Amino acid sequence: MATKSEPSSSYKKFEIRTRNPNPKTSILLVIDAQNYFSSMVNPIIPSINTTIDLCRRASIPIIFTRHRHKSPADHGMLGEWWNDDLVIDGTPEAELMPELDRKPNDAVVEKNTYGAFTGTCLEERLRELGVEEVIVTGVMTNLCCETTAREAFVRGFRVFFSTDATATSEVELHEASLKNLAYGFAYLVDCQRIRDAFSL
Repeated sequence: MATKSEPSSSYKKFEIRTRNPNPKTSILLVIDAQNYFSSMVNPIIPSINTTIDLCRRASIPIIFTRHRHKSPADHGMLGEWWNDDLVIDGTPEAELMPELDRKPNDAVVEKNTYGAFTGTCLEERLRELGVEEVIVTGVMTNLCCETTAREAFVRGFRVFFSTDATATSEVELHEASLKNLAYGFAYLVDCQRIRDAFSL
């Protein structure tokens, strides 16, 4: 599992573009930090909550996503791929982890596939808010986080992808995604870079 204490240097050669997020046009996405994924989320809770705190202090809105399935009709290819071992709505596993620094007015977008833009109101919400940039945190780096980052990019949003507030099941998968994202889709950031960018 990828955590902030493990080395993640192999993506560095692809990190040839650098930029800081603009707090006036950014939003923070916290992807699927749910009980179902607690083994992956727990090690990065401090980094997620630090990122949330930095964004709140910079007046950046926070949107959480929650992956859930309501019936076999919405399983899609995920049902086949994961042998119907899915996050079922109404179960404790489907709930966002209580350790998250979530406020009552933070929006929650529900989804039933990897990408947070597919079949949801997320794009419309971001357009209404005048958002131009998204900061991506959460799990899983190589599935829902990467897919959401790619979806944002092709919709014209500038993407900032956290290296220390994202995680997945294996370090090599985490790093493979960071390589792909740095090469073609996203600026890579971590808590310290965000802190420096916002002068906090």
